[in-house]
Amino acid sequence: MKLYHHPLSGHAHRARLFLSLIGVDAQLIEVDLAARAHKAPDFLTLNPFGQVPVLDDDGIVIADSNAILVYLAKKHGAENWLPEDPKGAAAVQRWLSVAAGEIAYGPAAARLVTVFGAKFDADEVVARAHTVLTRMDTELGRRLWIAADHPTIADIALYSYVARAPEGNVDLGVYAHVKAWLGRIEALPGFVGFQKSAAGISEPA
Repeated sequence: MKLYHHPLSGHAHRARLFLSLIGVDAQLIEVDLAARAHKAPDFLTLNPFGQVPVLDDDGIVIADSNAILVYLAKKHGAENWLPEDPKGAAAVQRWLSVAAGEIAYGPAAARLVTVFGAKFDADEVVARAHTVLTRMDTELGRRLWIAADHPTIADIALYSYVARAPEGNVDLGVYAHVKAWLGRIEALPGFVGFQKSAAGISEPA
C-alpha cells in the first residue's frame, strides 16, 4: 500500500493519521507540490484532479482524503470508526461534508493564505473559520466526539485543519470544547502529528 502525500497538506495528514490509528502500514511517497509534481502526467493518471492524497492499495487507487478514510474503515472492518447503522452512518457523513465544505473554505483556506500564499480574502476566510468552529464547539459541549460517543472518521477528517487553524491566524483560544477534543484525538494510540509551519499566530503552551 502506498500513500502519496505532502507533509503540509491537512488532507494528506487525515489519511496518514487514520492509517496509523488503525495500525495499517503504508509506504509514504512525498509529492513535491512546489515543483508541481501533482500536475505531472504520471501523477494525473492516479488522480486527474491533481491533488494529494492518493492511496494505491495494490492497484486499487483511491483519491480524495475522505474517500480514503471510508475505504480504509470498510476494508479493515473498523465499524467503530464508520458505523453501519443508518443513524450513525448519517451522523458521520454529515461531518465529512463539513470537512469538505465549511472546514475547507474556512480554517483550511485561511491557512492556505499564510502558508502557501493563496489569493483568498483573508478576513472572509477567517470569519468563515470562526463560524464553523463556533458550531463545532457547541456540538462538542454536548459530547466528547463530534458524531458519536466514540471517535469516528468524522473526527479524523476535521482534526488536521482545526489543529493548525492558528497558522491561518484563526485563534482557538475561545473554543474550550474544541481544544479539549483536539487533546483527546492527540491522546489516541497511534496518533501522528501534523507538521507545523511557522506561519500565523502562536498558541499558548
